[in-house]
Amino acid sequence: MTQSKETTEKSLDPAIQQMIAKAGAQNITTIWDRYAAMTPQCGFGDTGLCCRHCLQGPCRIDPFGEGPKVGICGASADVMVARGLDRAIAAGTAAHSGHAKHLAHTLKKMAQGKAEAYSIKEPGKLRAVAARLGINTEGRQDQEITLDVANAALADFHEKDTPVLWAATVVNPERVKILSKLNLVPKGIDHEVSEIMHRTLYGVDADPVNLLLGGLRCGVADLAGCYMGTDLADILFGIPQPTFSAANLGTLKAGAVNIALHGHNPVLSEVLVSATRLKEEDAKKAGASGINLVGICCTGNEIMMRHGIPSCTHSVSQEMALVTGAVDAMVVDYQCIMPSVVNVAECVGTQIITTMDIAKISGATHVEFSEEAALTKAFEIIDLAIEQFKRRRHKPVEIPAIVTPVVAGFSVEAIVAALAKLDAEQPLRPLIDNIKSGNIRGVCLFAGCNNVKVPQDKNFLQMAKILLKENVLVLATGCGAGALMRHGFMNPANVEALCGDGLKAVLTAIGQANNLGGPLPPVLHMGSCVDNSRAVALTVAVAEYLGVDTQQLPVVASAAEAVSEKAVSIGVYAVAAGLPTHVGVMLPVLGSPLVTEILTDKVKDLTGGYFIVDLDPESAAEKLLAAIDERRRGLGLAC
Repeated sequence: MTQSKETTEKSLDPAIQQMIAKAGAQNITTIWDRYAAMTPQCGFGDTGLCCRHCLQGPCRIDPFGEGPKVGICGASADVMVARGLDRAIAAGTAAHSGHAKHLAHTLKKMAQGKAEAYSIKEPGKLRAVAARLGINTEGRQDQEITLDVANAALADFHEKDTPVLWAATVVNPERVKILSKLNLVPKGIDHEVSEIMHRTLYGVDADPVNLLLGGLRCGVADLAGCYMGTDLADILFGIPQPTFSAANLGTLKAGAVNIALHGHNPVLSEVLVSATRLKEEDAKKAGASGINLVGICCTGNEIMMRHGIPSCTHSVSQEMALVTGAVDAMVVDYQCIMPSVVNVAECVGTQIITTMDIAKISGATHVEFSEEAALTKAFEIIDLAIEQFKRRRHKPVEIPAIVTPVVAGFSVEAIVAALAKLDAEQPLRPLIDNIKSGNIRGVCLFAGCNNVKVPQDKNFLQMAKILLKENVLVLATGCGAGALMRHGFMNPANVEALCGDGLKAVLTAIGQANNLGGPLPPVLHMGSCVDNSRAVALTVAVAEYLGVDTQQLPVVASAAEAVSEKAVSIGVYAVAAGLPTHVGVMLPVLGSPLVTEILTDKVKDLTGGYFIVDLDPESAAEKLLAAIDERRRGLGLAC
């Protein structure tokens, strides 16, 4: 189907373009319509110069100096912007760590015998994590160790005399020294979130530099929450290994009961995957060919990398899955779920099923999920989907015939295992040798969301094309991974077209050594948002192998189309880890020249990392290449 200029300016994904056109024809309001209705957006808010943190406001400071120069309380533009940024960091940290806390409680319930649907899938990782935390494992049963790990995880949330373990034990010793010297090692994850909310309250911290240091420490707490979430999910559900899957709307099946799993937490989705196998006959009795599970956003990443279940779509285009008319139930947990899905569902007949008490949506069906009754709740959800299929069965659907092959699931353990086929004694040496030789110029992590302000996927695709041709090894998580997978960047067949000669040779050598019959994919899928911790773990492993700090490595990061406050907190901990970090949409900080200078320049003197804010993807890619080359020169490597 030929798409209009109007649809191509909204998304680069032809499947989504097709659904945008359909939504317009049927008068279904989508995120692009709501964005248009909001423009022009408030210029004060865009620059961070709007404060609503007390009831005397909202206050607005004129960035051009012709109007008010301070808020009613006397807060300057620098203070106002720093407070707003800190609150975004705290919100992102609360989201990631809330995910991790949920997993810690699930792990504890399992260890206590209260959650029979769960078990220890990776005893080796359980013991490795326990050893890293200083928990004794010798001569002890897995259940005992599990309980200690769960309790250690929960203890990391409140303020205590010892540092947060999932922060202090996951970075290299040199980085610990830097963070300790700057007082950036968190005392407790929840404590740091709470302290940010306190210090940004009316009449508390009014020193913009001090505020930003507090935000950095909260960002390190976010790293702890992400790392914890990854560790505990791997213990409970398995360490991801490379798996063949598919992406895009064509993964929906007209004759099947289509259930889309959307959100971020695998505690529910893992049980639904198991329950689906037990309910296939019920679906067939209802006239369906079976049950077809697909993922959306990070829950989709979780089930793709562990079970090969396809990802239907991601982030800004989540409504478009419903517009096909083929989704019988969208089952959501929390984070990044647009309330508008209920309104779209009313137009097309999809069941929206919420499952968490902190994430209800008016108009949705709520099935309260609990670990103690996990399988029973999963069956209840699937039954609702089957009933919806019966109502939908003879109605027309429109599923774009677009499916992209994907190889996903590159955990650090999987990458090391693949490299071990080249060098069993020192698995990281082939990676290091290829970085030294220039076959791999550097490494870039793509993370974050899609933003309606950018034609969907544009920044990710343009930047990835440039970096791959320049022999940069590209890793991806979250909806950034979703953007790249839907356009063929995780299909090994595209290595020849996308990669430079050096990178092509490396990916081919590793693939052949692992008997894959071809190369690894151009971009390595590392998982969901919390799994940015995997990229940190790989970076730390390389730094320790070389005996240097992470700030010296030719490693960069990019949130090319960032949306969520989670992307802000991830970016902050990447900077705290010493990485040059690109953001492809404007952060609300331009109203403060001081804050802008600190984030993009001065913080480099403290942590080694810094932000690169550039809305042009080609220019941004060149800046990341320049940062990579600067690091290479620092290590004495040719550029």
